[in-house]
Amino acid sequence: MKAVVFSGTTEGRVFSRQLAALGAQVLVSVATPLGAEEQGEADGITVHCGRLTPEEMTALLQGAVLCVDATHPYAVDATKNIRAACAAAGVEYHRLLREESPLPAGSMVFATAAHAAAFLAGCSGNVLLTTGAKELAAFAPLSPERLFPRVLPTREGIAACEAAGVPHRNIIAMQGPFSYALNCALMKQFSIRYLVTKDGGAVGGFAEKAQAAQDTGAQLIVVRRPAENGQTAAQILARCKEVLV
Repeated sequence: MKAVVFSGTTEGRVFSRQLAALGAQVLVSVATPLGAEEQGEADGITVHCGRLTPEEMTALLQGAVLCVDATHPYAVDATKNIRAACAAAGVEYHRLLREESPLPAGSMVFATAAHAAAFLAGCSGNVLLTTGAKELAAFAPLSPERLFPRVLPTREGIAACEAAGVPHRNIIAMQGPFSYALNCALMKQFSIRYLVTKDGGAVGGFAEKAQAAQDTGAQLIVVRRPAENGQTAAQILARCKEVLV
């Protein structure tokens, strides 16, 4: 039986391997070459690399018994498109949830990156941005000299920083998750006063960032995670055993 997993996340990679171990033929869809590299090769798993339109998602789902959406918690548009594609293809849909993190006392929480940027416009001090290249445009109104974006070491990541006018000396192009020690070192090196992050959960290194901000005296700013409904990996695997094996 065929199952499709839309992934590009740590939990998606783990889940796809668990699913293949049940004997299912798993097609993993990732958006970028980096996602394909991280997914790697494994028995029972085929990887499709490239961003898909809703129509292409529907075509990819043909013949599948079940689909698991394991995309990033903040990838709202991707989840919307995957749900619609499953409905169009008549394929059972499941959303794999990533557990939320407890927010430390003193955290500042904003609904969007733009709201966080508006707050920072009234402050002074350097800002470590760990919200990803796609959110950089929201911080363009701030002085680029203040911004220290941490982005993936890809052409797209660097290009987004350049488009936002960020000086090359401020660009931190690295792939995480990052340790507490490395977060502290970067924040001290660049005299960071504010750390902006999403709640990426344990697999996204949220706790390490939060602790580093606290211990270096920086203000932690969190872009709120979109509300959604879904299931745990154990719950979805139980369903997969019923329909795939």
